[in-house]
Amino acid sequence: MIETGVHILIRDATELDLGAIIAIDAQISGIEKTAYWQDAYAEYQRHKVNRVFLVATADDQVLGFIMGEIRAWEFGSEPCGWVFAIGVLENHKLTGIGARLLDDLCRHFKQNGVNKVRTMTAKQDNELLSFFRSQGLMAGPYLQLEKDLSD
Repeated sequence: MIETGVHILIRDATELDLGAIIAIDAQISGIEKTAYWQDAYAEYQRHKVNRVFLVATADDQVLGFIMGEIRAWEFGSEPCGWVFAIGVLENHKLTGIGARLLDDLCRHFKQNGVNKVRTMTAKQDNELLSFFRSQGLMAGPYLQLEKDLSD
């Protein structure tokens, strides 16, 4: 848990943060996705104009992360910011770290001419849905559709 008076720094993610990001994501999802996060970081490095990858740290320990991107014109959508991933260490949830990460991401989007932010969550992920709703996100004008290709 964060002690009172501890300074939380929100900054751009670096390659040195990947181990902590992978561990936080594995704690949340139950799956270690090393290759995924290495690829995601490489894409972030190639497309820094449109992509944002932030970490929250205290005393050089990564406590949380967020990744997003500005996307435009899919299915007639005006340019908007997308939150791809967010995670906070289990013992640091409910401390405001997630809200600060999302605020900084949204500030980046707005500084780059974007007026909307979107994300997608699993319907049954009540914790994440509650977090996003508490930050002012609600159902948008698009409907996600899918088809099972396993057969």
